[in-house]
Amino acid sequence: MNPTLPSSDPAAPDASAAEPLDSAAFDELDAILDELRTRNDETPQWEFCEGFMAALLCCRRPIAASEYLPVLIGTDDAPEGDTAADGSFAGAAQQQRFMALWQRRWGEVARALSADVESLDDERAYQPEVMDVRGAVGSLPLEEQAAMAEQELPSFGQVWALGFMFAVESWPEEWVAPRDKQAAERLDEALQAMVAMTEDDTGAPALCMYSEDGPASVSEARLDAFGEALWGVYDLYDLWHSIGPRVETVRKAATPGRNDPCWCGSGKKYKKCHGAG
Repeated sequence: MNPTLPSSDPAAPDASAAEPLDSAAFDELDAILDELRTRNDETPQWEFCEGFMAALLCCRRPIAASEYLPVLIGTDDAPEGDTAADGSFAGAAQQQRFMALWQRRWGEVARALSADVESLDDERAYQPEVMDVRGAVGSLPLEEQAAMAEQELPSFGQVWALGFMFAVESWPEEWVAPRDKQAAERLDEALQAMVAMTEDDTGAPALCMYSEDGPASVSEARLDAFGEALWGVYDLYDLWHSIGPRVETVRKAATPGRNDPCWCGSGKKYKKCHGAG
């Protein structure tokens, strides 16, 4: 089953007017992803989806939901003849609800990236939904921390950056450097800032992003790198929207001369065969 999802198309006219998500809506998204994970354990966390979405918005070519959803959620894995579910979704209603929430967040992020902001403190600036997992775990009671001691916890912003780069790597032809040298350098710097966020935070913890009074879990260098990655997203958004989609070169096959052998292999001259008209 492949239900029609007009509201999920990046070019949907009402995307910019979508109502922003509140905490309850984000909780609902997390719940849907948790439920999907019972059937597909590779279903990503929302933070990964958030990064993936940002990359789609920055992409040189608008990519429709019918193309990106199977890449993100794996919706092309439904058994043949299954009319009750599209891949890991429980059914059309669940998928449509996910996409309705997705569109609302899409519109919010699109507005932020198109806003003329000069500071990331601007209330209009893009603020990714990222989690300070290490700060959250460090804030738990000691016995609960001990139970999670063997788990590898991601750094602040790391999962978001991995989601962004996953989208870039999924459509590499849309991220090929432009011919203009300055534009190519701008592209490379922005992507390198994002790649840096996919690495582990090895700096000395200096602050907690989970709560004001939580244990230090994020280094100052990491916070600076996060800011650079955010400005990189703005640069990528501006760069590709100013350049526009790639223009495919149309190559017309050479027409044989009138006295040349016809291309069909008849053995006749072109003027006596397909060129006779």
